[in-house]
Order: sequence, then C-alpha cells, then structure tokens
Amino acid sequence: MPVITMNNRAETRQQPSISPRLQHAVRLLQMSSMDFGIAVRDVLGRNPFLEWEDELDEGRASAGTGPSEMDAEEARTQPFELENDRALWLADGAAPRVGSDSSTTSALDWVAADTPLNAHLHVQLNTLKLSDRELALARVVVESLDDDGYLRTPLSELQGIEALSPAASLHDMEDALATVQSLDPAGVGARSLQECLLLQLDEIECPQMRATARTVVQDHLARLTSRDVSALASELGRLPRDVQAACDRIRHLDPHPGWQLGASRVDYVVPDVLVARVRGEWAVQLNPAVVPKVRMNDDYVKLFQRHRSEDNAEMGAHLQEARWTMRNVEQRFSTILAVAQAIVQRQRHFLEFGAMAMKPLGLKEIADEIGVHESTVSRVTNNKYMATPTGVYELKHFFSRTLLSANGSACSGTAIRGLIQDIIEAELADHPLSDAKITEQLAQQGLVVARRTVTKYRQMLRIDAVGRRRH
Repeated sequence: MPVITMNNRAETRQQPSISPRLQHAVRLLQMSSMDFGIAVRDVLGRNPFLEWEDELDEGRASAGTGPSEMDAEEARTQPFELENDRALWLADGAAPRVGSDSSTTSALDWVAADTPLNAHLHVQLNTLKLSDRELALARVVVESLDDDGYLRTPLSELQGIEALSPAASLHDMEDALATVQSLDPAGVGARSLQECLLLQLDEIECPQMRATARTVVQDHLARLTSRDVSALASELGRLPRDVQAACDRIRHLDPHPGWQLGASRVDYVVPDVLVARVRGEWAVQLNPAVVPKVRMNDDYVKLFQRHRSEDNAEMGAHLQEARWTMRNVEQRFSTILAVAQAIVQRQRHFLEFGAMAMKPLGLKEIADEIGVHESTVSRVTNNKYMATPTGVYELKHFFSRTLLSANGSACSGTAIRGLIQDIIEAELADHPLSDAKITEQLAQQGLVVARRTVTKYRQMLRIDAVGRRRH
C-alpha cells in the first residue's frame, strides 16, 4: 500500500504593490490639463493650506500700493471659495449694461445669440394664416422635432398631445406636418433621409436637373451612395454628364437641416506646450494657461506648526495633502516639458518640412532620454497637446513605428501616410489609384509596404476607396 507524505512548507514571495496615493498620482498624470485643473481646484476648495496666487495683489504690493496689514490678515483668514468666483463670473456675464456710453464692454456683448430650431420655426408659424386648431397642431409637430430637424415620432403618437374638440385625426397631423415642412430651413420635418432630400430639391433652379435629381433620390438612392454614375445613367437613359451634375447637386444638400440653428458644439483643444522658432532654434515652453497658479499658505503652515498637537490630526492630514499636491503639480508639468523638449529635439525636421520628414520614434527612446519608465511617457503623451507653427498636435502624433525601405533606411508610418496622401491628391479624377497601385508607386520609390498597410493608412487619413473617388 503506498504511503502518502505531505510536506507543509511556508514560502515568502514579494509582489509589487502600488499605494493608493501612487495610484492617484498615476491617474492625475494621465489626465488632460483641464481635468487636472479641476482636480486641483477640488483639493484647493477644501484644503486651508493651499491658495491661489493673486497676481493682482502681488503687482500692487510691488508698486507700494498694497492693502493694509489688517486687510491682508483678514484676507488670509477668509477661506477660498470657488463658488464666489463662479458667482462673480456669472454676474459679470449676465448683468445688463447700464447706458450705451459705458467703456467697460465685455467680449460677451459681441457674441451672437443662438436661436433654437423650435423658436425659429414658431416665429415663422406666427406669420402664416392658420386657424387656432392648425397652429396648435403645427406647434406640436415643431416641439417633437429632434435637434437635426427630423421627426422620428410617429404622427399617430402626436394626435392626443393637444386636447382639441373634436380630437385631431391622422389626416390633421399630416396637414400640420406639411405646414412645418414648408418652413425654413428646407428639409426640416423630414422622417427619413430620402424625404429630407426631396424637400430640398425645389432649390434646384434648372428644371431638367431637378427632375433628374428627384428620380435619383426617389428610386436610385443606393446608386447615389455607390457613385456608380455609368450604371445610373444607363438605367435612367440619360447622358452621364447630366446624371453626374445632378448627383453632385444632391450631395450639396443638407442631410441635417436642423443643425443650421441652435447652439453649435465646438470642441476646443488647449495646448499644454507651446513651440516656436527663436533665433533659428526651436524653443519649448509650458502654456501658462494650463498650469494651476496654486501655492502653500505659509502663514497657516507656521501657525499650525506652532500649535500642533495630537488633537488636530485632521489638519495634519490636510498639510500632508497640500504638500503632496504641490509636489504633484511641479512633477507633472516638469515631466510634460521634458517629454516635449525631447520630442521636438528628435522631430525638428517635421516642424520644418512637414509629415514627410517625420522620423520613427518610440516611447522607450524618450523614456531613456529623460530617465523615466516607458509607461510614464505613455501617460504623459495621453490627452496632451503641442501647439506648433503648423498646427496643434497630440503628443502621441510624434510617435510611430519604424518601416524599412528597400535600401535599409528607416522611415516612419507618419511619413508613409503623408506620401500616400500626396499620391492620392495627384491622381486623375477619372482614373483614381487603387491601394494596389499606390503600393506599386511606393515600391518604385524604394518603400516596401504591404497593400493592407496602405489600406489601413488610407482609412486613417479618412480617404474613400477607389470606387468612391471615381468621378
């Protein structure tokens, strides 16, 4: 009978662990500057040892016109309140201007007010000769439109919204929809893309072109999207140039007419780093607008240290948090600046000559240069932007893998994409180049690139395939 022996043996293994504070520091490093500024404001709003640098007071103090000692002491004892600044800003922007000769004109006074789509349509309804019943039903349709001007709610669901006697019928709702569809902008109130385009065809002045366009939209919309003009002309029995002209006119119609009005969404990018050429050299500096102007309140620190005891452990935690926040702000922006300087040093030819001069660059190369880990460089380049004389680029834009040419020299993927774009821009409109032909042209220039790579780069450039580029 076999004997089974069991050995109990204790083993000690070391596994890396990340403290919660280090994890938080990593998250802060990966944030965009806007999110980081919000995080710093949040800490400053609850931490008495932190305060904003008041440049105005510093300027007055240097000029000898600073506030009295009593005022200064009172200012130090008043905690910073973010909501006060917000209220002042809102009051300044919303307060009415008294008198037309005021010299304090705000920039907001020159901003055109947006007109919502429904308000724009209601104004037009008021000018039409409609009965109270017709006007009420038309207003129901207007209030049911989406922001892009489409009506995606069935008319049958709108019948009972307005309490009328007799109740609104489906025919009444169709008449109300027709009234709304007659308003400006053309195409509003459509229930499909096809209907939206048909409502805009009356804007075509040429009767022959208008008739051709109506036939295309009604019966051959799929052919329009495939850009197969030859087959479409054959089906319609018309000259290809006439069909092409009608298709081009259709493509100039607005598929989202409602977006012409209302608040427009604009996404702004605030660069973290500014790059400019100074005396023949590329100079890199942090954008002062994204660096939080926060500092330690030395008076509070000294006062706390003089009266520190075991009973105020919470204040001690605040002091530790304040020091850590200041260190984090300094370390974050010094790392961003170091990474940006290293990138500019290696990609200065890109700044001078464009995408074709972009060199292959990896995270490890920058990490070794500034003495940090690759993961740190990856986090620093995430959601961080650099403003250059040729445009604003995300820091990640300057990194690309190495591709070898036929003679063994290195070339970056960004340079290949720039060359592909140049080749497509130079092609003939009636004889566009396929991805295979582009691959052959690259090979003739000594760049061995797979066809699927050319396809991927073309898609990254948001360039249509050869069939859609053919005119």
